[in-house]
Amino acid sequence: MTTRTIKVDYLARVEGESSLSLKIHNGVVEHARLSIFEPPRFFEALLQGRRFEEAPDITARICGICPVAYQMSAVHAMEHAAGVTLPAALRDLRRLLYCGEWIESHVLHIHMLHAPDFLGFDDAIEMAQHHRREFDRGLRLKKIGNEIIRLLGGREIHPINVKVGGFYRVPNKEEFEELKADLQWAIEAAYDVVKWAAALPIPTLQRSYEFVALGGTHQYPLNEGHIVSSKGLDIPATEFEHHFEEYQVPDSTALYARTKAGSSYFVGPLARFNLNKDKLTPLARQATREVGLENGCSNPFQSIVVRSIEVLFAFEEALHLVEKYTKPDRPSVDVLPKNATGMAATEAPRGLLYHKYEVDGDGLIKTAQIVPPTSQNQTVIEEDLRAVATEYMDLPDRDLQWRCEKSVRNFDPCISCSAHFLTLNVDRGES
Repeated sequence: MTTRTIKVDYLARVEGESSLSLKIHNGVVEHARLSIFEPPRFFEALLQGRRFEEAPDITARICGICPVAYQMSAVHAMEHAAGVTLPAALRDLRRLLYCGEWIESHVLHIHMLHAPDFLGFDDAIEMAQHHRREFDRGLRLKKIGNEIIRLLGGREIHPINVKVGGFYRVPNKEEFEELKADLQWAIEAAYDVVKWAAALPIPTLQRSYEFVALGGTHQYPLNEGHIVSSKGLDIPATEFEHHFEEYQVPDSTALYARTKAGSSYFVGPLARFNLNKDKLTPLARQATREVGLENGCSNPFQSIVVRSIEVLFAFEEALHLVEKYTKPDRPSVDVLPKNATGMAATEAPRGLLYHKYEVDGDGLIKTAQIVPPTSQNQTVIEEDLRAVATEYMDLPDRDLQWRCEKSVRNFDPCISCSAHFLTLNVDRGES
């Protein structure tokens, strides 16, 4: 019997820490487990007893890269509890804010966390020395996403201008003028990023997933719509818990998620794209055809291409929203607390994000439930790791380790929000 162990103390280019154990027995991957050991941060408990208006600012602290997603899910859930619907102008501003977050998050992942995998570099700094033009282009694109968040959110990190009912302040039309020129440049640059990403040496791996994302509207989903799936599901966010459930595994401090039928499901750019690609903006649809993804994508390693298509979409959508913008009469609508339960789901850069709050008549939060996208994808990550290990088990340990790390980075896991990945142990025992 031969035992081979691979240990990775720190997986680079993801947020957070965890370990992975693989057991290969007689040529079969018998075990693939992510062990999540980061201490939980108890945000759901922290929210209990706080005013419902405080939820957006508290939940924004869950993640420094996707705070808008947590704010949007929180405000939508609170407004649902109060029975309030915002006018179209304020909903458009929220959509624009979400575009900014998708841009800065996706561009960061594409250029600094994921592209080095395909180009054979250990990190983005090394990659930049050989691909300076592409690296600088990514920095400029990300900066424009940050500027959208600053204009609408008050600052780039953990925005402070979002409130239940709308915004504390909305920009004047003149404030968007300088942004227009940046967005016009960015659309052309983002188109080039799609072609660049598609030309990377991407491994071939076809997988079968149940994709789950927002849908059911005429727009590519950001923060509104029903929850739909590739197996025909079409439900409002209020029915999330009727179809999905969280569960605990012994060696993880993060909850996993599955369908009520006990199967895994996939959230994120691949899910959104496959379920909503017909709703992309014109240039994003054209780019999709040019890179050969018009019929969909089930290769997880092509997620870098799909993210780049979503970046192009987000810039096109942002320019459209800026050009049509007329300053609303009021920056927010009044929201009065009710003894009620509110639920909402929005599309964080990494996938579906679900919030549920019970609020009493005085506006105090009684219970909170937050289901982040990475925790929903944990089972799929493990299944992909099993598939990758099966496909490449004959590789030397170092190469197999790299393939596994690369597979995890396909998901752009935001482990700060939920789970952490780190040490890889491979048991190749045979008997």
